[in-house]
Amino acid sequence: MRLRLPEERPTEPPTGYKIAHPVLSHDGTRAGFTGVSLGGALPYGVLADASCVYGLRHRAPHRRCDCGFHCVHDRTTAEALLCTAEHRAAALLEVSVLGRYLRFELGFRYARQRVRTATVGPCTCGTVASALADAGWGRPGWRALAPSCAGCLRGRTSVSLASFARLAGEGLRVVAGRGSEAAADAEVAATADLGVSELTAEAALLQARLDWFQTQLARLGERGPEAGSQG
Repeated sequence: MRLRLPEERPTEPPTGYKIAHPVLSHDGTRAGFTGVSLGGALPYGVLADASCVYGLRHRAPHRRCDCGFHCVHDRTTAEALLCTAEHRAAALLEVSVLGRYLRFELGFRYARQRVRTATVGPCTCGTVASALADAGWGRPGWRALAPSCAGCLRGRTSVSLASFARLAGEGLRVVAGRGSEAAADAEVAATADLGVSELTAEAALLQARLDWFQTQLARLGERGPEAGSQG
């Protein structure tokens, strides 16, 4: 006799939490996420279907496989994963568990998900992040992004939080977590809708880039006469 597990029929999709790295397509037209474990080689969008990472033809999640999206029930459990060195730049995702799922003690393994909110940590300098910048690694066709303040961009490929949400689509909300400075008491939220918050973030990025270029021009100006005499 085959043991059958009880079936759940929730009135609304369950909520789960996970961590993932934000990614930007090489042409800068799309945004998404890449996982930190088994499925990390396959970036996914805000609304996505899982497939078997081993290339098997069964539907995910399969009881005899570990394929499918994974998340935990508790936000605090997911936040604890951000303490490890390799995950410090990852974002905390709040997701809706859609389609077929298997429930475990700590979370779900499931077939389809919608990322509702992505919370990014502070810049490495401790300041509240205003952008997501090239992290120096990626997947084929995708650049991994890390939280950055305007002062630490230094000419790297970057997008504001609001621009990332707009490129990702599907109503994604991107939130900047608290930094260590007193000025970061209030969290900065950005949505996919164009508005004052997006324009403000874009202006901060442009100003940071302008400051960087002015610094480089000043240095070149200081070295100009000396460089000419050596020629």
